[in-house]
Amino acid sequence: MRVLMFGWEFPPHISGGLGTACYGMTQALAKKGAQIIFVLPRVGAGGRNGFLRLESASGTPISEEAAERMTRAGQDVWQDNIRFMAVSSPLTPYITPQGYAESLNWLTRTPGGTDLRTWSGAPFTFQLKGGYGPDLMSEVRRFSRLAATIAMRESYDVIHVHDWMTYPAGMLAQTLTGKPLVAHIHATEYDRSGENINEQVAAIERAGLLAADLVVAVSRLTRKTVIERYGVPPEKVVVVYNAVARHEVERRYEIPPRIRHEKRVLFLGRVTFQKGPEYFMEAARLVLQKIPNARFFMAGSGDMLPQLIRRAGQLRIGHRFHFAGFLRGEQVDRMFALSDLYVMPSVSEPFGITPLEAMLYDVPVLLSRQSGVSEVLEHALKADFWDTRDMADKICAVLRYPCLAAELVKNCREEMKSIRWENAADQLMAVYRNVSGGN
Repeated sequence: MRVLMFGWEFPPHISGGLGTACYGMTQALAKKGAQIIFVLPRVGAGGRNGFLRLESASGTPISEEAAERMTRAGQDVWQDNIRFMAVSSPLTPYITPQGYAESLNWLTRTPGGTDLRTWSGAPFTFQLKGGYGPDLMSEVRRFSRLAATIAMRESYDVIHVHDWMTYPAGMLAQTLTGKPLVAHIHATEYDRSGENINEQVAAIERAGLLAADLVVAVSRLTRKTVIERYGVPPEKVVVVYNAVARHEVERRYEIPPRIRHEKRVLFLGRVTFQKGPEYFMEAARLVLQKIPNARFFMAGSGDMLPQLIRRAGQLRIGHRFHFAGFLRGEQVDRMFALSDLYVMPSVSEPFGITPLEAMLYDVPVLLSRQSGVSEVLEHALKADFWDTRDMADKICAVLRYPCLAAELVKNCREEMKSIRWENAADQLMAVYRNVSGGN
């Protein structure tokens, strides 16, 4: 089975769970015999591996003939659904002060985005920055043309796209080549923004999901959202859960003697509305009233970080509530290994890989009931994201009773045996055979 995948991030260049999921998924698919071409906006240093072919869309030559074919295809999601107006601004979701400064510097070096298009007569091309930087919509639009150009020259059986940033590219490639389209939805705009959605993003999601031959949702929760919010026929939405591989734990970490007497509780994720960090802080306040020597760590970055730092000061818990910033690689592993409990208080979490990563280090987890991963972890502790008192009570129980923590770890370890990327790969291969007529 030959698969052309469009994605927005892939290790080592990741911003969250999307890149991690794509890596585990493609590695397992390759072991099942799938030949994968994975197209990214830009492939940076360290972005090579042996189980798939990574292609950089940035700089791909677009011939005059290819450009005419794209125009005739008439499948431009902006033309059909959105009035597109480019604005030179470094404002993006979840941006930090440092990120704003870097984006502003990049934007001033590319005034109006005019030098992003490189003309040499014919053919021409676009240079992409990648990531979630300034003028994301323009990047998405350019990526769709570059990726579609790659689609026209490659040989494959199925197009598989990951999240809204790649849906326009998938739709265009589908129309130009006639190949079946599988749309993977890792998170919806309603998950990220609640009811205050970005109408542009929602329109792209809707168009891509409706155009797909089959939609893959990461949980029953996400499937329900896709059907109810976007009107996608239920019969074409299947659930394939994300997973984690046991071999991803490469080393063990000793807990330093000076902190062994303390209990440590971890939040790791984007510090944004969707992830519920304010509920974690409120639960921490309640726990510290009962267990004063507990320590809480918030690892991640996002638009809510400044207000939460101020809130910790107002609550006078700053000496017990620490902000670790955005962590990568071994830093993440060490943080998991040194924790006594991992809490995911998400307001709306389509799946949520981080609890599975915590469990690799035998760390018990407390999950929001409003998450997809809670569907596959029956023995994890669960609480409604808004019920901070219930959350605090369960945190206290785990910290006070080591036998409870050990039992949770034991039960979840058994459940982890069936939560494997190999199982997800089997389901995806069946999806590919379904949409391609069994090839």
